[in-house]
Amino acid sequence: MANLYFRYGTMGSSKTANALMTRYNFIENGKTVLLVKPDVEARDGVLKIKSRIGLEAECILWSDFIKLYEKGNLIDYDAVIVDEVQFLKEENIDLLAEVVDTLKIPVLCYGLRTDFTTHLFEGSKRLMEIADIIEEVRTICWCGKRACVNTRIDDKGNIIRTGQQIEMGGNEKYKSLCRIHYKEGKSKAKMK
Repeated sequence: MANLYFRYGTMGSSKTANALMTRYNFIENGKTVLLVKPDVEARDGVLKIKSRIGLEAECILWSDFIKLYEKGNLIDYDAVIVDEVQFLKEENIDLLAEVVDTLKIPVLCYGLRTDFTTHLFEGSKRLMEIADIIEEVRTICWCGKRACVNTRIDDKGNIIRTGQQIEMGGNEKYKSLCRIHYKEGKSKAKMK
């Protein structure tokens, strides 16, 4: 049975690595997988998805996925995996649900739940509303507690609380914190 999955986590929780491992598992079992990312995400190259631990694979952009869908060419795939799904729009998520419901193709979405101000991204919000299966990919704060906040930081480690919702970056720009340390403004332990 096909389902719409939303696997979310904070920055650095290995969402992309999980997406790429899931893709590998499908391929290893003789299945065809379509790997997709939003057009706005180009940190590791336009047609590549790369995890922080070095796993990588070729992908297509969301705009190309739309073309495949409109031409009826998605029936050639056994699964669709979408990385950085938070950047998609509500109507894009509804289209992914249509792929599941009409074409009976499982769609596995990986992304952030909330932005650096702790508010839901549009794509993530819609997935929280309609996904069949929602799973958290966990990581920890510097203190060892569960991290649940994507924290934007400046080059000195100070927490930034205002700005554009979307600003690409990695470890140099974002840190995963527990809610307490986010509220306290502590992006790292104080050195003695």
